[in-house]
Amino acid sequence: MIHILGNTCSLLSHYMAELRDQEIQRDSLRFRRNMERMGEIFAYEISKTLAWEKKEVITSLGVAQCDVLVQQPVIATILRAGLPLHQGLLNAFDRAENAFISAYRKHRKDGRFDVHVEYFSSPLLTGKPLILSDPMLATGASMILSYKGLLQKGKPLHTHIVAILASNQGVEYVRRNMPDDNYTMWLGAVDDELTAKAYIVPGLGDAGDLAFGSKL
Repeated sequence: MIHILGNTCSLLSHYMAELRDQEIQRDSLRFRRNMERMGEIFAYEISKTLAWEKKEVITSLGVAQCDVLVQQPVIATILRAGLPLHQGLLNAFDRAENAFISAYRKHRKDGRFDVHVEYFSSPLLTGKPLILSDPMLATGASMILSYKGLLQKGKPLHTHIVAILASNQGVEYVRRNMPDDNYTMWLGAVDDELTAKAYIVPGLGDAGDLAFGSKL
């Protein structure tokens, strides 16, 4: 199942407009904060699909029957661009375990590139909800390689793939190459074009550079 939150007007739509705006992008603090806010919105929407149970909570005046999460998800993020989005998800799921993946594009002389994954840090995933996030789902290769790498830590109960912005090609690549069907995609928006250098158009640019500065 694919949920595109930007198809319904909400605060997420406003934050998306600011992320795309080349003038507002000059404020890297605001850029990071907007990604963090969107992470909080994604977390809220995902929470509606998780398992809940009743719990008696003692108040100062009596006993209340409250709904609480059965278990916290594991939040996994592709470095470095995903850190503000990760923080937003973690703000909501504040007791979640965390996982991090280092993935990057290694460019060839002919202009093409391969995606390399160098580092994983993850708890055991067996039987746990997994939220795997990356701000930009361009080709989809990083997402699939990251998910396959995380499977070394066990099979999640269900995987929620989160991206602020995706291309149609990236969405289709994920749908064709996920090892199983036990996943849901949560996207802010989907753009039609992907350039020869795998940049989303109209997109918003390089999320990592806009958040943290240009790479050497």
